[in-house]
Amino acid sequence: MDIKKSSVKALKSILFAAPIITGVIILIGLFNALFPKRYLTMVFRHNIFTDPLIGAILGSVFAGNPINSYIIGGELLKQGISLVAVTAFLVSWITVGFVSLPAEMIFLGKKFAVLRNILAFIFSIIIAIVVVYLIRVL
Repeated sequence: MDIKKSSVKALKSILFAAPIITGVIILIGLFNALFPKRYLTMVFRHNIFTDPLIGAILGSVFAGNPINSYIIGGELLKQGISLVAVTAFLVSWITVGFVSLPAEMIFLGKKFAVLRNILAFIFSIIIAIVVVYLIRVL
């Protein structure tokens, strides 16, 4: 591959990523405006049982793509939210889709879609607790 083809390919990648990066920046600003630190510290109490539940609920409602979730997760950690809550948030953000559930039910069937979302929600909490436990042990 010559330099010209590589440059064109790199430029296309940058142009493809620019709207996503812009969206992430806007989303972080919106998230910080809607959920100030004092609100988040009132909701998350560093409790091993309630924090992952609340994180999973928020992640399920605010479902999105992985790129956004990692950046938002980093911002949550910077604001002092517990790792278990952020982990549950990230896992449920990606795997649970209450917003997209109606479309999923149409394409995959109601029973399968509902069961998949319920199990993904439950496992997001379990995974968060196990991951944080393993990090502390190791």
